[in-house]
Amino acid sequence: MKRRLVVLTEIIAPYRIPVFNALAERGEIDLHVIFLSETDSSNRQWHIYADEIRFSYEVLPSWRRRLGRYNVLLNQNVEGALERVRPEVILCGGYNYLASWQAMRWARRNHAQFLLWCESTANDQRGRNSVVESLKQNFLRNCDAFVVPGKSSFAYMQQMGASAAKIFVAPNAVDIHLFSAREKVARSKASRLRGELGLPERYFLFVGRMVKSKGVIDLLQAYGSLSSELRLQVGLVFAGDGPMRADLEAEARSIFPGAVYFAGFVHRDELASYYALAECLVLPTHTDPWGLVVNEAMACGLPIICTDIAGCAADLVKDNGRLVAAREVQGLAEAMQQIARNSQLREHMSRESRNLIRSYSPEACAAGIAQAVSAEPRIVRNEDAISRGPSSESINITPAGALDQL
Repeated sequence: MKRRLVVLTEIIAPYRIPVFNALAERGEIDLHVIFLSETDSSNRQWHIYADEIRFSYEVLPSWRRRLGRYNVLLNQNVEGALERVRPEVILCGGYNYLASWQAMRWARRNHAQFLLWCESTANDQRGRNSVVESLKQNFLRNCDAFVVPGKSSFAYMQQMGASAAKIFVAPNAVDIHLFSAREKVARSKASRLRGELGLPERYFLFVGRMVKSKGVIDLLQAYGSLSSELRLQVGLVFAGDGPMRADLEAEARSIFPGAVYFAGFVHRDELASYYALAECLVLPTHTDPWGLVVNEAMACGLPIICTDIAGCAADLVKDNGRLVAAREVQGLAEAMQQIARNSQLREHMSRESRNLIRSYSPEACAAGIAQAVSAEPRIVRNEDAISRGPSSESINITPAGALDQL
């Protein structure tokens, strides 16, 4: 018998659509997705691929403002939407919006299971705030179970007091078949694409927002520290936009010899071309719950250089790349040099990326969610789902981090 599941999540993110499609195809799940907003234009420029949606969904009326470091999103009719669907299980993608707390209240009144989909890790902390931590602990104690993407988030939930038996892994995923297919097409016309996109023959690639926390300054400095001979052979491409772009462009002009390219924001359908023509993806982030660009790059067969604090690091970066410490420019440069100078190593890492990413498909993510939804439907709040956990003083999180992480 199917269980009625509502997934409550922020926006129509392109990487979630394949997961929800796969979840809707499972025979044991009757899925409805409630989006709090179509997109967040203040933070993302993602295209909404509505034509790819094959699941039941709705978008709630919303009001959004960014107030300093805070992303405020208010919704109308959260409980009314839940009343219409009457789910047996709610999977909530965070605790940071008022709608999340309203959904929890509805679940408690209506004896529905309430699951938290959490990507946070112990490394992805940005400060201390006892008020936020107290609220978070309160929220966690009222969850029946937890869905996490990998090892780091699993360990974090245990650190927060969750019982391992109530934590389910749904590996973070992108549409690997889409990226792989587009990568093959791009490689077949590599010379023409390089000319059209203005890309160098060889290059390291960064994909993401140009903000300090992504380690973009570290990456540019690491590239600038490479030998002149290597910089003549291999360029650096930034695919993305953000407040640091002008500063990066100004600093890049001082790097000579070398070639630093700024492609601007690149939509999903064009990204595979940048991955296909690159030699290596570099994610030098200082803080990141996961890092889905690593999934995308691996689907396109790229070696990976990633900081060890990224949420995906423990799961996705093995023999297919190199892990480096965050903010360690020298270590980053050494990894870049090693991979750039060794074609056999790159070929080996490319094969490893393709093999490893097969286990991180939308279907695998959907299976993990389905396992959580189908688990024994008993209410365990305040008993064995999560203990009192660590005190607020032992957790390191800021208001901005709390609002933006989940």
